[in-house]
Amino acid sequence: MSTLADSSHPTRPAIAWIGLGIMGSPMSENLIKAGYDVTGFTLEQDKLDRLAKAGGRAAGSIAEAVKDADVVITMVPASPQVEAIAYGPDGILDNARSGALLIDMSSITPQTSVDLAKAAKDKGIRVLDAPVSGGEAGAIEAVLSIMVGGEQADFDEAEPVLEALGKTIVLCGPHGSGQTVKAANQLIVAVNIQACAEAVVFLEKSGVDLTAALDVLNGGLAGSTVLTRKKDNFLQRDFKPGFRIDLHHKDMGIVTDAARNVGAALPVGAVVAQLVASLRAQGDGGLDHSALLRAVERLSGAQV
Repeated sequence: MSTLADSSHPTRPAIAWIGLGIMGSPMSENLIKAGYDVTGFTLEQDKLDRLAKAGGRAAGSIAEAVKDADVVITMVPASPQVEAIAYGPDGILDNARSGALLIDMSSITPQTSVDLAKAAKDKGIRVLDAPVSGGEAGAIEAVLSIMVGGEQADFDEAEPVLEALGKTIVLCGPHGSGQTVKAANQLIVAVNIQACAEAVVFLEKSGVDLTAALDVLNGGLAGSTVLTRKKDNFLQRDFKPGFRIDLHHKDMGIVTDAARNVGAALPVGAVVAQLVASLRAQGDGGLDHSALLRAVERLSGAQV
């Protein structure tokens, strides 16, 4: 089986990128900036136009995008979308060359990643699950945290590619491990945003200078990357999506289900999962997850 280090690949690997959304577009563009040859496919023509303008090539189908690729990277919303692009006669597994490396950077269930790796092995395709944390800003700035599951040798080959996308890149264990760590990440982020939202409402109702309060809180033990990244969202009530409530709702379902399977209790996480679900039910699913502030405001009597 060929690898990216073979003499047949003396230059940087050719990359196919499937999924050019809020995260995928800037990530693929960072690979182009780093000197990689990127061919992309997504369902929205304007995203394909954006990729072409950045110096990539737009493909008309998944099959066209992946047929000559050394590395195929996918970034789509959830497990059903991963399965849709991976399987079937028009999917990645039936059209990528034997020896290609498939890096799925979507946030999906650990079992979906395990199943994908098994199916790909039968086709001679290697797989890493490599979900990310850092949101849209992290994707744009190429400072994502990337948690990887798979074989050490495949990780070693993928690392130069991943270094163009993130700063913290760690192999967490076998297939599915990256997704398990991402689920834990989403649990921590949701609980943190909820705590920050409650603090914002408490501070405002107490008549405190909110900007000053958040600045000093962020300089102490209460400080966090979440507060740093989301402070302006809270202050300006700007909930333009960097990471949508709909997606965090999906992720809270993943971590809740995975925790139940291994017998781990998530009492606070379960409450926050319900708060995320309720915000989505109120029509705010398309907003940034910092919009958890709106849920706290409603509970506190505000009309939002």
